[in-house]
Amino acid sequence: MANDFYKVLGVSPGSSEKEIRSAYRRLARQYHPDVNPGNAKAEERFKAINAAYEVLSDGESRKKYDRYGDQWQHADQIEQMRRQGGGGQSFGFGDLGDLADRFGGGPRGGRGGGIFDSLFGRAAGRQRGADVEHTVRVSLEEAFTGAKRTVEVSEGVETCRICGGEGQLAGATCHACRGSGSAAPVRRIEVAIPAGVGHGTRIRVAGRGGPGASGGASGDLFLRVEIRRHSRFERRDDDLHLVVEVPVAEAALGSEVRVPSLKGKTLALRVPPGTQSGRTFRLAGQGMPRSGRGRSGGQGGRFGDLHVQVQLVLPDPITAEQRELFERLQASTEQTAGNPGVSADAARETS
Repeated sequence: MANDFYKVLGVSPGSSEKEIRSAYRRLARQYHPDVNPGNAKAEERFKAINAAYEVLSDGESRKKYDRYGDQWQHADQIEQMRRQGGGGQSFGFGDLGDLADRFGGGPRGGRGGGIFDSLFGRAAGRQRGADVEHTVRVSLEEAFTGAKRTVEVSEGVETCRICGGEGQLAGATCHACRGSGSAAPVRRIEVAIPAGVGHGTRIRVAGRGGPGASGGASGDLFLRVEIRRHSRFERRDDDLHLVVEVPVAEAALGSEVRVPSLKGKTLALRVPPGTQSGRTFRLAGQGMPRSGRGRSGGQGGRFGDLHVQVQLVLPDPITAEQRELFERLQASTEQTAGNPGVSADAARETS
């Protein structure tokens, strides 16, 4: 056998359940990662100890292991093949290796993909792990640049491997399960949120979901992205929309307005004389990245546009001087409106 579970625990094949449990606890305390921080060899030994105990602590699994060794998980399929072969023939370790060589793949054949793999693979009751879905929330800035998130995926509730489900170790409360006797192992997975991701997008991370059973493939991890509302920008597909306030005098005479952008730069927008409130200007290429489309524009490909809507504002409060100027403007406007020299056609052109 490639990995003798009895040797891993330092016990003999005839050891009792109590002896196996005692050996496991002693070794688990000795090689636990908390006792050996940063020791990779101790961590690998700890994993091997857990794997061995998981099999030998279960009576049915141990019987299969005693008979079929490394192929104990395929015991039912081996027995079925024996029955179909007739004659009450039984298989031992050597027979199993010969069978693997004969049909292709397996412990000694090493070729893989043959009839043996088919019988002891897909037919072995392998079950694919469950898909797992998480919601991740990102800011609009993070959706623009891309981001990383660390998510925790539970591997289900199982008996605590440190205390064997008793909740205690050497008379003290087990630190791993905190006395409950059970644990929910959690994996921390770092995932990338691509630039330009949209609200409600589902990102698939293959093979990072729930673990499979009996050697089956792991499920997938799906991340559902939610983008938090921004205080200034409104997103519509790949375009961004923004309202900027412009003093009425600057809109009347024309000016240059500073406009923020998600690229981290302040843009200069030229507002022509006579600009009315509500007028919208389009700044090409200043919106959200369009992932995977186009060759220019950085990691996100081409960008959408930024639409800037002008909102005129009056001075607040209005000073006496400003009030006088507005009164003069009003009088001038009324005089122009009542001037018979202005034709109807001209009025339509200037309205």
